Amino acid sequence: MRRSGIIAVFVVQLLCALFFISDLVLSMLGLMVLPITWGYHEVFEIAAVLSLMIGLWMALIALSRLQRDHREASERLRRASGAFMTLLCERFDDWGLTPAERDVALFAIKGLSTAEIASMRATSEGTVKAQTNAIYRKAAVNGRGQLLSLFIEDLMADAHLPTLAPTAAASEAVEPEMRVDA
Repeated sequence: MRRSGIIAVFVVQLLCALFFISDLVLSMLGLMVLPITWGYHEVFEIAAVLSLMIGLWMALIALSRLQRDHREASERLRRASGAFMTLLCERFDDWGLTPAERDVALFAIKGLSTAEIASMRATSEGTVKAQTNAIYRKAAVNGRGQLLSLFIEDLMADAHLPTLAPTAAASEAVEPEMRVDA
């Protein structure tokens, strides 16, 4: 529905509501105003009923769109979650991680501390530290941040995100040897 249509229906509903509220309040207070004919009164009633029905129809359309968008977003999230787990398993296979190292790597990627991982696995912190060091060595990274960045880079590459054109300063900082001075 176009914005102008929504505004028009809202304005008609507002005017009709103001008319009926003022009519009711003035009648309760016993104040006399210039009477309007029954014809005009019926026109206001018809306009109020029609605008309420159109508003209800617009609300139903908006609700169905919201529900559709919610289903689509949930499905995209489900697929992304599945893709991330598939990516994790592929990388863990490539690195040749043991089942224990897989568990530790997954917990580390989730952001758990060494103590939390040790507690969850019912092992010592020293064992978890040795396993994380083995994971970092096999993955050829220096720590958790680099480990996580490997997966983020893979997901971003799969997302086919548009690339941003580098600024002139960024181009010079990244590729100074490619610059040709005239």
